[in-house]
Amino acid sequence: MEKVPITRSGFEKLKKDLEHLKKVAVPENIRAIEEARGHGDISENAEYAAAKERQSFIQGKIQEIENNLAISQVIDIENLSEEKVVFGSTVTIEDAETGERTAYNLVGPFESDIQQNKISVTSPIGKALIGKVAGDEVRVKTPGGLRVLQVVDIRIGVDA
Repeated sequence: MEKVPITRSGFEKLKKDLEHLKKVAVPENIRAIEEARGHGDISENAEYAAAKERQSFIQGKIQEIENNLAISQVIDIENLSEEKVVFGSTVTIEDAETGERTAYNLVGPFESDIQQNKISVTSPIGKALIGKVAGDEVRVKTPGGLRVLQVVDIRIGVDA
């Protein structure tokens, strides 16, 4: 099984999410099922059906996170070079067409979050940036079409 890179903070967040599901969400759901059972005939009980559906969702999420943790490989990003783009880099890029600058954190797929400018090293832009140095021009095929980007700055560390 191939290992998937993850930062220490991303790994800790997954563990925290798993603990929350097991210690908070599961017990709350069990109470909801018991309460719904108390309302009588469960064959026509919408609250019971919803609670059982939620139970299935929670169990699926627990299994997903456990699997993600099992295949994760924590990468120590503290001692990496800032000369070229690598996993863990914060890369400032400039769009050649618009001149807009954006800083992205290159992280693993389990911790990517475009709202926080965290993109996966397996995404089209992430793949294109790996190994580049400041000043390099990158052409990336995205769902929105071809984008031409220039690497402006490279720093090490998520949230750098």
